[in-house]
Amino acid sequence: MNCPLSLRAATADDLSWIHELRHRVYAEELGQHAANAEGRLVDGLDGLDGDNVYLVAARGPVRVGFVSVTPPWVGRYGLDKYLTRAELPLLDEADVFEVRLLTVEADERAGAAAALLMFAGLRWTASRGGRRVVAMGRADLVGMYRAAGLRPVGRTVRSGAVEFEVLTGEVAELTRGTTGRHAATLARLAAGVDWRLDVSFAPRPDGCEHGGASFTAIGTDFRNLDRRRKVVAADVLDAWFAPAPGARAALAQDAGWVARTSPPTSAEGLLAEIAAARVLPAEALAVGAGSSDLIFRAFGRWLTPTSRVLLMDPGYGEYAHVTERVIGCRVDRFRLRREEGWRIDPQRLSAVVAAQEYDLVVVVNPNNPTGRHAPAAELRTMIAAAPARTRWWIDEAYLGYVDPAKSLAPFAATDPRAVVCTSMSKTYALSGVRAAYLVAEPETAADLRRWTPPWAVGLPAQLAAVAALRDPAYYADRLRHTQDLRRQLASDLAAVDASVVVEESVANFLSLTLPTAGPSAAALVTECRRHDVYLRDLSPLSAAYEGRTVRVAVRDTAQNTRIVAAYRSALTALRTACAAPARSAPAAGVAG
Repeated sequence: MNCPLSLRAATADDLSWIHELRHRVYAEELGQHAANAEGRLVDGLDGLDGDNVYLVAARGPVRVGFVSVTPPWVGRYGLDKYLTRAELPLLDEADVFEVRLLTVEADERAGAAAALLMFAGLRWTASRGGRRVVAMGRADLVGMYRAAGLRPVGRTVRSGAVEFEVLTGEVAELTRGTTGRHAATLARLAAGVDWRLDVSFAPRPDGCEHGGASFTAIGTDFRNLDRRRKVVAADVLDAWFAPAPGARAALAQDAGWVARTSPPTSAEGLLAEIAAARVLPAEALAVGAGSSDLIFRAFGRWLTPTSRVLLMDPGYGEYAHVTERVIGCRVDRFRLRREEGWRIDPQRLSAVVAAQEYDLVVVVNPNNPTGRHAPAAELRTMIAAAPARTRWWIDEAYLGYVDPAKSLAPFAATDPRAVVCTSMSKTYALSGVRAAYLVAEPETAADLRRWTPPWAVGLPAQLAAVAALRDPAYYADRLRHTQDLRRQLASDLAAVDASVVVEESVANFLSLTLPTAGPSAAALVTECRRHDVYLRDLSPLSAAYEGRTVRVAVRDTAQNTRIVAAYRSALTALRTACAAPARSAPAAGVAG
């Protein structure tokens, strides 16, 4: 009986076999390249510098096939040998991954190896923030690629005796097709595969990557909530501190009454309290059960599949999910640059907005996940200079960590081009009860209130939010202490390994960027979970992170100590595992 197929990233030990199999298939069998005396096929993208990634299928110790993935940060693709960027401009996009050299041993071609390798390439691409793939498919096999969801771009290339069709596909669409019309096949393959890649076999059902995987360790059936005391939930940005004493008392005073009683229908008391605390007209406000509730409701009212939206990249993944996957808008990305400290360049953003007819521009300020804050004056200037038809959605979920007085809310209350959304989850420590509000000019706010169902914000949330707003001194103290905890955590993490870049944010998190020669962010996250410490791999959010950046939420002193200890142990374990096969998974393989 055959061993089950395993899928894994290549190691340096695989390279000779890969080069030999390439020669046997592409030189001797297909005549794409000239045969050589060495019996090995290597080209300009091959080497030991980790440019490409090879994913390998094997049965036990016997390797049966591979596929190559070239990420955009390499700066060049295999297709560059055949077409110029003017002929194939999609290669200049920042999140295009080239998947190529799907190669299987002759006696395995009737089996599942090819399909699993294609799927592995798709999952690896998605896990590193890829939004589009490009491939060269043999013209005689183009039907197979079309069935997988790829489509020709209208370019063909010839290499030796072989003609290729250039194909492309959106990662989200390819994933939906795989988990939709091919779901039964995928389930059958999953049952018989040994999946060893650092990305999960199956994507989330909604296709959106969220934090909060730590709750799976506690148990989503809520049968063993005591386990929460063992888990460090640094993968989600909930506050490390408790809500204000008044908010806790409001929830606990008569829990039975709070649970069974219908709240004020339209959260009238909460609206009045927000208006008083923020010195805003009540008619400019709308409330929701968390910012996601407001995002879905507002965007569903304003946008259609014909709408054009601009998102910051990197940025909070919920916005891409709602605009691209739920509504189906045309979405562009404004690329924030590591070399610019991830800050928004106001001149560059203004030029992009002026050149296009965007229906909506989304700015999370401070940004999640980069943790950078754009001054309110710069945003007001950009909004004022933008085309009148362009609406700006400013998400201020983390502004409390900077200064609530720097909010654009007063501006949004009078200018129809701007809407400010504020979650009460993060800075008020109310993630569990779900409360948020937005500020817009009164006509826009009134329209959203009309589309707000009755009792949208539950009684526990209304009671806690009102009490929280009445105790600004408590939160000012907690937020100041958060800054101290963050600085200490950053210092302690930086002391573990100087090759890892530690970047503080202005909010309740920081980031760790691993060196290119080290383990992947996904591997680090997985290893830390062995210590019940949960961190957030930022790779799926943006290709700009190159699969190397982890976000760490600030916790209390004791939990931060556990984070540092788990991080130290994880790095040691991963580097020990990588020591024998230099350049091991995931970046050891290379492709031509």
